[in-house]
Amino acid sequence: MTDQSLKAAGSPQPLPGATHAVFNQAPPLEANLFTGDHALVDAVDGFGGGWAFEHLSDYGAKTGGPLMALGFDANRYTPELVTHDRYGNRIDEVRFHPSYHAIMAEGIGAGVHAFAWNERRPGAMVARSALVYLHCQAEAGTMCPMTMTFAVAPALAAEPAVARNWMPGVLSRDYDPRPLPAAEKRGLTLGMAMTEKQGGSDVRANTSRAVRVGHEDGQEVYEITGHKWFCSAPMSDAFLTLAQTEAGLTCFLLPRRRPDGSRNAVHLQRLKDKLGNRSNASSEIETRGAWAVRVGPEGRGVRTIIEMVHHTRLDCALGSAGLMRQALTQAIHHARHRQAFGKRLVDQPAMVNVLADLALEQEAAMRMVMRLSQAFEARSSEPQEAAFARIATAIVKYWVCKRAPGFVYEAMECLGGNGYVEDSGLPRLYREVPVNAIWEGSGNVIALDVLRALGREPAAREALVAHLTRSRGQDSRYDAHLDATLRALGSNDEMEFRARRLVGDLAVALAGAELMERTPQSLAEAWFASRLAGDHGGLYGTLAPGVDAAAIVERAAVAA
Repeated sequence: MTDQSLKAAGSPQPLPGATHAVFNQAPPLEANLFTGDHALVDAVDGFGGGWAFEHLSDYGAKTGGPLMALGFDANRYTPELVTHDRYGNRIDEVRFHPSYHAIMAEGIGAGVHAFAWNERRPGAMVARSALVYLHCQAEAGTMCPMTMTFAVAPALAAEPAVARNWMPGVLSRDYDPRPLPAAEKRGLTLGMAMTEKQGGSDVRANTSRAVRVGHEDGQEVYEITGHKWFCSAPMSDAFLTLAQTEAGLTCFLLPRRRPDGSRNAVHLQRLKDKLGNRSNASSEIETRGAWAVRVGPEGRGVRTIIEMVHHTRLDCALGSAGLMRQALTQAIHHARHRQAFGKRLVDQPAMVNVLADLALEQEAAMRMVMRLSQAFEARSSEPQEAAFARIATAIVKYWVCKRAPGFVYEAMECLGGNGYVEDSGLPRLYREVPVNAIWEGSGNVIALDVLRALGREPAAREALVAHLTRSRGQDSRYDAHLDATLRALGSNDEMEFRARRLVGDLAVALAGAELMERTPQSLAEAWFASRLAGDHGGLYGTLAPGVDAAAIVERAAVAA
């Protein structure tokens, strides 16, 4: 390319003696991640959250701009465990880079952790889910403490005396990272410490012991001794934890400081060296007669904490959908600005097939999690929605979180070598995305939970079937897939062996129903042809001829 052609193309001129000029690279992408996402705007409005558009737009501008930059630093300068002060006193603190605290302050200030609980109006849960979806695109590691703070509210409702002391701080939109007693802080974050080294997902195998020692301020007080293999966000002000009493596994709230302000006997052993999620600290802890208050009845720990688990599973699916969205955004942006073999990548037939296939998968994931958010909101007043949320949470969590790692890899490949470089952000997304499939129940645990709900909870089964059959009759491919899936539900032949296949088929049907009901016909048509009728090669970029791939990509592109 000559100097004249470079000038005509608007490229920087090379310095005298320079060996090259930088051109044919995508420009930096800064966009409002909410207003620039037409499908998300439509979904939030369709599920009743339109009144929150101004708030979501404000946060979309932050997550697409300054928070994105802070996210790189929060992952580059990872948390540091400090067990003792200079004098030898045990302090058990985790220290974070200022970027982490800045992101946390913005997230909590926006209500990522408590918007649904504070607003208490139709569409609040959907709007809060959109905040999560936006936040994870900028920096997903900080979502862990905010998710747990959000999810603890339903669990604390099981013990009003405990809720009275803790909920005002949980609902606060002030981020206060100071290591002070809860009563002295402007806002609180909560974590969880359930799994143990010998049990993992089998929490009933926990060996931590709790002994009742008294009654204070309407609360039943215990001392807990044990070891937790994973304690997420160890600088939280308190943790929901499980320990054995004489009556069985019981749920407790374990604060970092005792009511008198002294440090509780919660000792951080080490921070986990994780694949991703590196801005967030995950630790092992020991409790040695640590002060705690009971939450819910003795011996009913799993039932008490299950509400928290349902809400964290919702955020797992939201987080994966958000990470998928950011990966897709980067892939399309690159393809629109990069030229190869005489034309833009986005105009190359093979590339547009890949991008359209990714866009189809991502919108289906987003639509499912937003529909699930609506069901969460309606649970208190509509029994059928409560039953639907019970089983759909596991189905959607399983599918979206399982599909996300391969999705992000494919988006990375769209950028070629640029995508493999840390500066692109894709490697961080790729390392981050597996955690949602593992956390709060890995694939087998989730699939077996779906089977359990189908077999033991008739209301959940009926609500799911009613939801899926409502879309019957609109497309023969959907009908055939649904009929085959419902037949499989009626069979008891090796159900556990077939669990993943069954849950995947249910998820594909749920996605098809959402696309058919709420998106342009071209999207539903592409989904039915590729995911239901077998006209797909299995890998991304294998949509059949006839799909309006360019239109699907244009719909998914971030609007400037």
